[in-house]
Amino acid sequence: MDGVVELPREVYELLIKIARKRDKNVEELIIDSIAEHLDPKTRIKLYISLHEKYLHTAEEYYAKGDLAQGGEKYWGALVALLNIVGERENLPHYTHRDLREIVEFLVNKTGDSDYSRLFSAAEALHANFYHNFMTKLSFEAHRKDTMKLIKKLRQYLAIT
Repeated sequence: MDGVVELPREVYELLIKIARKRDKNVEELIIDSIAEHLDPKTRIKLYISLHEKYLHTAEEYYAKGDLAQGGEKYWGALVALLNIVGERENLPHYTHRDLREIVEFLVNKTGDSDYSRLFSAAEALHANFYHNFMTKLSFEAHRKDTMKLIKKLRQYLAIT
């Protein structure tokens, strides 16, 4: 099989329910479940790979004009980087609250409050996936801020 896993409908519905409670999609839920069984170095490699995959997919959706899907993939690309910060700094990174706390850790460590402001823009892209409320102009402003945060995190993590 080419990366396709078939599940009974009931199992998939349970996964959706659990993922929503954790403010994740099913793919992220499964990845988190696998990641906890890996050593930290392998987890970081996994998160870098996910970051690159999500960012590439986000750009594809954005080019097609699918703002809701694109925004969620930008969010996924950002979350993957925050997971790396969590791994490196020995901080929890499995819930939305954990991600916000990592951002606040970065603000305090670097003295740069842009981390918090830019993260809020990315959160709006994530919310747009569920509620589809953004105009293209608004989406582009939030996308620009999210990309700025991604760039800052890549520099912080020394990922080229």
